[in-house]
Amino acid sequence: MKGTTNTKWNNAFLVLVFAILYLPIFYLIFYSFNAGGTMNTFTGFTWEHYQAVFEDTRLIGIVLNTFLVALLSALSATAIGTMGAIYIYYTKKRSTKNTLLSLNNVLMVSPDVIIGASLLILFTLLGFSLGFSSVVLSHIAFSIPIVVLMVLPKLYEMNDSMISAAQDLGASSGQVFSRILIPSITPGILSGFFMAFTYSLDDFAVTFFVTGNGFTTLAVEIYSRARRGVSLEINALSALMFLFTLLLVLGYYFIQQYGHNKRAQQLKAIGKHAGSERTVKKG
Repeated sequence: MKGTTNTKWNNAFLVLVFAILYLPIFYLIFYSFNAGGTMNTFTGFTWEHYQAVFEDTRLIGIVLNTFLVALLSALSATAIGTMGAIYIYYTKKRSTKNTLLSLNNVLMVSPDVIIGASLLILFTLLGFSLGFSSVVLSHIAFSIPIVVLMVLPKLYEMNDSMISAAQDLGASSGQVFSRILIPSITPGILSGFFMAFTYSLDDFAVTFFVTGNGFTTLAVEIYSRARRGVSLEINALSALMFLFTLLLVLGYYFIQQYGHNKRAQQLKAIGKHAGSERTVKKG
Protein backbone atom coordinates (compact mmCIF):
# COMPACT_ATOMS: atom_id res chain seq x y z
CA MET A 1 0.00 0.00 0.00
CA LYS A 2 2.81 2.36 0.93
CA GLY A 3 4.63 1.55 -2.30
CA THR A 4 1.50 2.31 -4.33
CA THR A 5 1.09 5.68 -2.57
CA ASN A 6 4.74 6.59 -3.24
CA THR A 7 4.31 5.65 -6.90
CA LYS A 8 1.25 7.90 -7.20
CA TRP A 9 3.12 10.83 -5.65
CA ASN A 10 6.11 10.19 -7.90
CA ASN A 11 3.88 10.13 -10.98
CA ALA A 12 2.11 13.32 -9.87
CA PHE A 13 5.46 15.05 -9.32
CA LEU A 14 6.65 13.89 -12.76
CA VAL A 15 3.47 15.22 -14.42
CA LEU A 16 3.94 18.55 -12.61
CA VAL A 17 7.55 18.87 -13.78
CA PHE A 18 6.64 18.10 -17.40
CA ALA A 19 3.72 20.55 -17.21
CA ILE A 20 6.03 23.33 -15.99
CA LEU A 21 8.50 22.55 -18.79
CA TYR A 22 6.06 22.12 -21.68
CA LEU A 23 3.17 24.49 -20.94
CA PRO A 24 5.17 27.64 -21.85
CA ILE A 25 6.19 25.98 -25.14
CA PHE A 26 2.60 25.06 -25.98
CA TYR A 27 1.47 28.56 -24.95
CA LEU A 28 4.00 30.04 -27.38
CA ILE A 29 2.93 27.68 -30.18
CA PHE A 30 -0.76 28.36 -29.53
CA TYR A 31 -0.33 32.12 -29.99
CA SER A 32 1.74 31.63 -33.15
CA PHE A 33 -1.66 31.07 -34.83
CA ASN A 34 -3.24 34.23 -33.36
CA ALA A 35 -4.60 36.68 -35.93
CA GLY A 36 -4.63 39.47 -33.33
CA GLY A 37 -0.85 39.95 -33.43
CA THR A 38 -0.44 39.87 -29.64
CA MET A 39 -0.14 37.27 -26.89
CA ASN A 40 -2.89 38.79 -24.75
CA THR A 41 -6.10 37.45 -26.31
CA PHE A 42 -6.67 34.93 -29.08
CA THR A 43 -8.86 36.62 -31.69
CA GLY A 44 -8.75 34.11 -34.53
CA PHE A 45 -6.77 31.42 -36.34
CA THR A 46 -4.25 32.41 -39.02
CA TRP A 47 -1.20 31.10 -40.88
CA GLU A 48 0.13 34.58 -41.66
CA HIS A 49 2.93 34.48 -39.10
CA TYR A 50 4.28 31.25 -40.59
CA GLN A 51 3.95 32.76 -44.05
CA ALA A 52 5.94 35.78 -42.85
CA VAL A 53 8.71 33.46 -41.65
CA PHE A 54 9.06 31.80 -45.06
CA GLU A 55 8.89 35.16 -46.86
CA ASP A 56 11.69 36.65 -44.72
CA THR A 57 14.74 35.85 -46.87
CA ARG A 58 17.18 37.19 -44.28
CA LEU A 59 15.70 34.93 -41.62
CA ILE A 60 15.83 31.90 -43.93
CA GLY A 61 19.51 32.64 -44.54
CA ILE A 62 20.14 32.77 -40.78
CA VAL A 63 18.34 29.44 -40.32
CA LEU A 64 20.51 27.85 -43.03
CA ASN A 65 23.65 29.30 -41.42
CA THR A 66 22.56 27.89 -38.05
CA PHE A 67 22.02 24.40 -39.47
CA LEU A 68 25.32 24.54 -41.36
CA VAL A 69 27.21 25.53 -38.21
CA ALA A 70 25.46 22.80 -36.22
CA LEU A 71 26.19 20.12 -38.84
CA LEU A 72 29.86 21.02 -39.32
CA SER A 73 30.55 21.43 -35.61
CA ALA A 74 28.69 18.22 -34.70
CA LEU A 75 30.55 16.16 -37.33
CA SER A 76 33.94 17.57 -36.31
CA ALA A 77 33.25 17.25 -32.58
CA THR A 78 32.00 13.67 -33.05
CA ALA A 79 35.19 12.65 -34.87
CA ILE A 80 37.51 14.38 -32.38
CA GLY A 81 35.49 13.36 -29.32
CA THR A 82 35.35 9.71 -30.41
CA MET A 83 39.12 9.60 -30.88
CA GLY A 84 39.54 11.32 -27.52
CA ALA A 85 37.26 8.83 -25.76
CA ILE A 86 39.16 5.90 -27.30
CA TYR A 87 42.48 7.45 -26.20
CA ILE A 88 41.20 7.94 -22.64
CA TYR A 89 39.82 4.39 -22.53
CA TYR A 90 43.12 2.81 -23.60
CA THR A 91 45.30 5.04 -21.40
CA LYS A 92 47.13 2.66 -19.08
CA LYS A 93 48.16 5.10 -16.36
CA ARG A 94 45.24 5.66 -13.99
CA SER A 95 46.36 9.14 -12.89
CA THR A 96 46.60 10.31 -16.51
CA LYS A 97 43.16 8.89 -17.29
CA ASN A 98 41.61 10.61 -14.26
CA THR A 99 43.29 13.90 -15.18
CA LEU A 100 41.93 13.77 -18.74
CA LEU A 101 38.43 12.92 -17.50
CA SER A 102 38.56 15.76 -14.97
CA LEU A 103 39.65 18.26 -17.63
CA ASN A 104 36.81 17.05 -19.85
CA ASN A 105 34.25 17.37 -17.03
CA VAL A 106 35.45 20.88 -16.14
CA LEU A 107 34.49 22.02 -19.63
CA MET A 108 31.06 20.41 -19.19
CA VAL A 109 30.25 22.27 -15.97
CA SER A 110 31.88 25.60 -16.88
CA PRO A 111 29.37 28.43 -17.44
CA ASP A 112 28.77 29.27 -21.09
CA VAL A 113 29.55 32.91 -20.38
CA ILE A 114 33.05 31.99 -19.17
CA ILE A 115 33.67 29.75 -22.19
CA GLY A 116 32.38 32.41 -24.59
CA ALA A 117 34.47 35.20 -23.02
CA SER A 118 37.59 32.97 -22.99
CA LEU A 119 37.17 32.09 -26.66
CA LEU A 120 36.60 35.75 -27.54
CA ILE A 121 39.85 36.70 -25.78
CA LEU A 122 41.68 33.85 -27.54
CA PHE A 123 40.42 34.85 -31.00
CA THR A 124 41.27 38.49 -30.32
CA LEU A 125 44.82 37.66 -29.21
CA LEU A 126 45.34 35.49 -32.29
CA GLY A 127 43.95 38.19 -34.57
CA PHE A 128 41.26 35.76 -35.78
CA SER A 129 38.32 37.52 -37.42
CA LEU A 130 34.96 36.87 -35.81
CA GLY A 131 32.27 35.31 -37.96
CA PHE A 132 31.34 31.92 -39.39
CA SER A 133 34.72 30.27 -38.68
CA SER A 134 34.94 31.51 -35.09
CA VAL A 135 31.41 30.28 -34.35
CA VAL A 136 32.09 26.82 -35.85
CA LEU A 137 35.36 26.46 -33.91
CA SER A 138 33.68 27.55 -30.68
CA HIS A 139 30.82 25.09 -31.14
CA ILE A 140 33.33 22.29 -31.82
CA ALA A 141 35.16 23.22 -28.61
CA PHE A 142 32.14 22.96 -26.30
CA SER A 143 30.70 19.90 -28.11
CA ILE A 144 33.78 17.66 -27.81
CA PRO A 145 33.31 16.97 -24.04
CA ILE A 146 29.68 15.98 -24.71
CA VAL A 147 30.75 13.42 -27.32
CA VAL A 148 33.44 12.03 -25.02
CA LEU A 149 30.88 11.45 -22.27
CA MET A 150 28.51 9.75 -24.73
CA VAL A 151 31.14 7.41 -26.22
CA LEU A 152 33.07 6.38 -23.09
CA PRO A 153 30.25 4.28 -21.53
CA LYS A 154 29.93 2.28 -24.75
CA LEU A 155 33.65 1.58 -24.67
CA TYR A 156 33.36 0.24 -21.12
CA GLU A 157 30.38 -1.92 -22.18
CA MET A 158 32.35 -3.35 -25.10
CA ASN A 159 33.66 -6.91 -24.87
CA ASP A 160 37.46 -6.60 -25.16
CA SER A 161 37.75 -10.31 -25.91
CA MET A 162 36.37 -9.65 -29.41
CA ILE A 163 39.34 -7.41 -30.17
CA SER A 164 41.78 -9.97 -28.77
CA ALA A 165 40.15 -12.72 -30.82
CA ALA A 166 40.32 -10.63 -34.00
CA GLN A 167 44.00 -9.91 -33.41
CA ASP A 168 44.69 -13.61 -32.79
CA LEU A 169 43.01 -14.39 -36.10
CA GLY A 170 45.35 -12.03 -37.93
CA ALA A 171 43.22 -8.88 -38.23
CA SER A 172 45.19 -5.68 -38.76
CA SER A 173 44.80 -2.62 -36.53
CA GLY A 174 42.73 -0.91 -39.21
CA GLN A 175 40.39 -3.91 -39.51
CA VAL A 176 39.97 -4.15 -35.74
CA PHE A 177 39.20 -0.43 -35.59
CA SER A 178 36.73 -0.32 -38.48
CA ARG A 179 35.01 -3.70 -38.13
CA ILE A 180 34.93 -4.29 -34.36
CA LEU A 181 35.67 -1.17 -32.33
CA ILE A 182 33.59 1.39 -34.26
CA PRO A 183 30.51 -0.88 -34.72
CA SER A 184 30.58 -1.67 -30.99
CA ILE A 185 30.44 2.00 -29.99
CA THR A 186 28.22 3.28 -32.83
CA PRO A 187 25.23 3.95 -30.50
CA GLY A 188 27.46 6.19 -28.37
CA ILE A 189 28.82 7.97 -31.45
CA LEU A 190 25.29 8.63 -32.73
CA SER A 191 24.23 9.87 -29.30
CA GLY A 192 27.20 12.21 -29.20
CA PHE A 193 26.45 13.54 -32.69
CA PHE A 194 22.79 14.25 -31.95
CA MET A 195 23.62 15.88 -28.61
CA ALA A 196 26.32 18.05 -30.21
CA PHE A 197 23.95 18.98 -33.04
CA THR A 198 21.14 20.06 -30.71
CA TYR A 199 23.51 21.92 -28.35
CA SER A 200 24.86 23.86 -31.32
CA LEU A 201 21.37 24.67 -32.62
CA ASP A 202 20.18 26.30 -29.41
CA ASP A 203 23.43 27.81 -28.12
CA PHE A 204 23.22 31.51 -27.39
CA ALA A 205 25.78 32.55 -24.77
CA VAL A 206 28.95 31.32 -26.50
CA THR A 207 27.75 32.35 -29.95
CA PHE A 208 26.84 35.83 -28.70
CA PHE A 209 30.49 36.41 -27.73
CA VAL A 210 32.21 35.01 -30.83
CA THR A 211 29.90 36.03 -33.67
CA GLY A 212 30.89 39.02 -35.78
CA ASN A 213 29.25 41.64 -37.93
CA GLY A 214 27.40 40.19 -40.91
CA PHE A 215 26.98 36.72 -39.40
CA THR A 216 24.53 35.51 -36.78
CA THR A 217 22.72 32.37 -35.71
CA LEU A 218 19.08 31.76 -34.96
CA ALA A 219 19.37 32.02 -31.17
CA VAL A 220 21.12 35.39 -31.37
CA GLU A 221 18.64 36.64 -33.99
CA ILE A 222 15.63 35.64 -31.88
CA TYR A 223 17.16 37.40 -28.89
CA SER A 224 17.77 40.61 -30.83
CA ARG A 225 14.22 40.56 -32.28
CA ALA A 226 12.63 39.81 -28.91
CA ARG A 227 14.33 42.88 -27.43
CA ARG A 228 12.57 45.07 -29.99
CA GLY A 229 9.14 43.81 -28.88
CA VAL A 230 6.81 40.84 -29.08
CA SER A 231 6.44 39.49 -32.60
CA LEU A 232 4.38 36.40 -33.35
CA GLU A 233 6.79 35.69 -36.19
CA ILE A 234 9.22 34.65 -33.43
CA ASN A 235 6.52 32.36 -32.04
CA ALA A 236 6.04 30.76 -35.46
CA LEU A 237 9.78 30.30 -35.92
CA SER A 238 10.15 28.83 -32.43
CA ALA A 239 7.27 26.43 -33.12
CA LEU A 240 8.97 25.24 -36.32
CA MET A 241 12.26 24.72 -34.47
CA PHE A 242 10.46 22.78 -31.72
CA LEU A 243 8.85 20.57 -34.36
CA PHE A 244 12.20 19.96 -36.03
CA THR A 245 13.80 19.05 -32.70
CA LEU A 246 10.95 16.66 -31.96
CA LEU A 247 11.42 14.96 -35.34
CA LEU A 248 15.16 14.76 -34.66
CA VAL A 249 14.56 13.03 -31.31
CA LEU A 250 12.08 10.60 -32.89
CA GLY A 251 14.52 9.85 -35.69
CA TYR A 252 17.27 9.14 -33.18
CA TYR A 253 14.91 6.88 -31.21
CA PHE A 254 14.05 4.82 -34.31
CA ILE A 255 17.73 4.57 -35.26
CA GLN A 256 18.48 3.24 -31.77
CA GLN A 257 15.62 0.76 -31.97
CA TYR A 258 16.85 -0.42 -35.37
CA GLY A 259 20.34 -0.93 -33.94
CA HIS A 260 19.03 -2.88 -30.95
CA ASN A 261 16.86 -5.11 -33.17
CA LYS A 262 19.74 -5.73 -35.56
CA ARG A 263 22.10 -6.72 -32.72
CA ALA A 264 19.41 -8.98 -31.24
CA GLN A 265 18.96 -10.72 -34.61
CA GLN A 266 22.73 -11.17 -34.94
CA LEU A 267 22.98 -12.68 -31.45
CA LYS A 268 20.04 -14.96 -32.22
CA ALA A 269 21.66 -16.08 -35.47
CA ILE A 270 24.95 -16.78 -33.65
CA GLY A 271 23.05 -18.78 -31.02
CA LYS A 272 21.30 -20.87 -33.69
CA HIS A 273 24.59 -21.46 -35.49
CA ALA A 274 26.29 -22.56 -32.28
CA GLY A 275 23.35 -24.85 -31.47
CA SER A 276 23.46 -26.48 -34.90
CA GLU A 277 27.21 -27.08 -34.55
CA ARG A 278 26.68 -28.78 -31.18
CA THR A 279 23.95 -30.96 -32.71
CA VAL A 280 26.23 -32.01 -35.55
CA LYS A 281 29.01 -32.90 -33.12
CA LYS A 282 26.66 -34.99 -30.98
CA GLY A 283 25.43 -36.80 -34.10
